Amino acid sequence: MTRKTVAFALIGSFVALAATATALPARRGPAHGHDVRERPNTPRVRVQVLNATKTRGLARRAMMYLRDQGFDVVEVGTTAAARDTTLVLDRSRHPEWARSVASSLGQARVESRPDTSRYLDVTVLVGSSWRPPAQPFYP
Repeated sequence: MTRKTVAFALIGSFVALAATATALPARRGPAHGHDVRERPNTPRVRVQVLNATKTRGLARRAMMYLRDQGFDVVEVGTTAAARDTTLVLDRSRHPEWARSVASSLGQARVESRPDTSRYLDVTVLVGSSWRPPAQPFYP
């Protein structure tokens, strides 16, 4: 083989290797191609949101708002007892979490009613005085 042939073979293999490397998708994460991001140092507060009014969809609006604020809303429902004001119940003996949820909702009263039988940290009883903030349309 001549030097010219060896040079062309090396250049050809280098070009083929570069083309293969650019054609393959970049690995983003360790497992499923997801971006690797650090988890926040704050705990995931599990929240139950109950509509305590006759206004349909108010608990759903509160759920979307709280999720946008970073809370983990795990249950949404309706309660029969009607309320005028919003009440936030501490279920897991972490009053600072309940106060954080209450401050996100605006004017809300916080009470401690521990219940270890639930897989929840906070229960929110949405009252008729709560007005959801303006948000983009969710279809």
